[in-house]
Amino acid sequence: MAHVDDAAPIGFPEVAEEKGLKTGALGLVSSVVIGMASTAPAYSLAASLGFVVATANGDGIVGEKAPSIMLLAFIPMLLIAIAYQQLNRAEPDCGTTFTWATRAFGPRVGWLGGWGIIAADVIVMANLAQIAGAYTFQLFGWDGLLESTFWTTFAGVVWIVIMTYICYRGIEVSARLQYALLGIEVIVLIAFSIIALFKVYSGSAPEGSLTPSLSWLWPSGMTVSALVTATLIAVFIYWGWDTAVAVNEETENPEKTPGRAAIISTVLLLVTYATVSVATVAFAGTSDTGLGLANPDNADDVFGALGPTVFGDSAVGKGLEILLILSVLSSAAASTQTTILPTARTSLAMGAFKALPSSFANIHPRFLTPTVSTIWMGIVSIAFYAGMTLVSENVLGDTIAAVGLMIAFYYGLTGFAAVWFYRHSLFDSLRDFLMKGLWPFLGGVMLLTAFVIASYQYAQPDYGSTTLWGIGGVFVLGIGSLLLGVVLMMIWNAMAPAFFRGETLPKRSASDLILEIPAEEGTSLRLPDSGLPDLIIAPDLSNLPEGAVALDLETGAEIDSPEDLEELREEQEELAADREAADPAEDEDPEAPPRD
Repeated sequence: MAHVDDAAPIGFPEVAEEKGLKTGALGLVSSVVIGMASTAPAYSLAASLGFVVATANGDGIVGEKAPSIMLLAFIPMLLIAIAYQQLNRAEPDCGTTFTWATRAFGPRVGWLGGWGIIAADVIVMANLAQIAGAYTFQLFGWDGLLESTFWTTFAGVVWIVIMTYICYRGIEVSARLQYALLGIEVIVLIAFSIIALFKVYSGSAPEGSLTPSLSWLWPSGMTVSALVTATLIAVFIYWGWDTAVAVNEETENPEKTPGRAAIISTVLLLVTYATVSVATVAFAGTSDTGLGLANPDNADDVFGALGPTVFGDSAVGKGLEILLILSVLSSAAASTQTTILPTARTSLAMGAFKALPSSFANIHPRFLTPTVSTIWMGIVSIAFYAGMTLVSENVLGDTIAAVGLMIAFYYGLTGFAAVWFYRHSLFDSLRDFLMKGLWPFLGGVMLLTAFVIASYQYAQPDYGSTTLWGIGGVFVLGIGSLLLGVVLMMIWNAMAPAFFRGETLPKRSASDLILEIPAEEGTSLRLPDSGLPDLIIAPDLSNLPEGAVALDLETGAEIDSPEDLEELREEQEELAADREAADPAEDEDPEAPPRD
């Protein structure tokens, strides 16, 4: 018999029907839209491109090589998207990294993987809300309110509340909204790029503009430090496509569609980012003065700085400038909403498997959405956003880099989880070796390397906008969030240890079979929730499928020999005897006639 990996989802109560989410609500196109919208293309470029350009590179900066960084960041994103696709085929669970890392490496690693998703999303919500609030006032020309920290923060909080409510109302409502918001973004970005390149080639671009070159697409002449730092910033630009997988239990054909959507999203984002970054670098140049992208005054909002010059003073230009402002606003608002979606579903899965309080698994009876998880995501995001604003407005500027650390952590963990989960079948074919082994592994290594190098750089007191206790604020936000997760995990372990004992979500690999002993004449090995007939295995395990591993259903322990099997049978008999001795009448029917 061939390997049984990929035959069907494996596990216990992780199937959609048992969580209560609305199945089949999203198709491939909807999933791609949600995946792309989650990255917030317009906002991400506006907030990050300047920082990529200005990244220190020896005695200079990355400069016109910024488009090559977009291409370089795409590589680990694609490799990790492949890991998501392969893991989702085996187990389409909305917990994604949390569930898969638990299967592969055990409950503590899995719990931290889930925490990585939650922490990254909460941190970035502060930045998204700030942008959405500020651009709301900019759209209407309310400059007085725009300059007020209180009112921009208030507007950001209002946006979080609105998007939390939309996520609460249903996945279809969320998807329909994303069609409109993403459409605005894409149209405006295309218009911006075309007009910017037209002005460059027609000679009407401002002083400092550059003629595009193919050399911009190759990262030559850069130091390792510059490559890592700039790439990690660019990884943030791509981050979010995994939302398409996080809503897998609400998607048609959940084993295949979400993975395909994730890969399609990353490819479309590559085309978008490469095109827009080339056009922007060409138009503005890389000077640290004027409209140059290395000018610190432009770094926080590249499009806001360039929009009036690109579109001009005509009525059409003014209209397009308003649309550009609207596109960044809609981008931030859309990403605010789609950031809530994966976080709420991660915490839903954690609640379902007792890794968080069971209330997080509550589903609205009408809307079929995670109620407690969604509401708590909104509340925690508001609290973090308001708290960071009170500490310092500059702290919000460090959140993008800090989020990059969190992304590298849980994306990299997912890559390694795929390799370990499929370890028994990696050499079945060349495709299995590449798709389940090499590509996810390389993606994990790239992101782990970036995490280590960037952590060292971020810890330097002169890095970023803030310094806390003599350490760079970016390091404190990123690593501090992970350490907070360790503390919370230890607390929950003490309060509810079942998950951490492997009782609710045991370790598995793709080729694992579950061992039962229903009768003396044979041993039953089955794949839970597979819908396949039980596989009857000889007592000496001689006909165990090649590459499969027998596991004790209760403990998850591997059964490698007939001796292990006999020991397990004896333990079961002893437990049964102990239960009968404790309550000999437990299984007797009180209405049954007395035995002879």
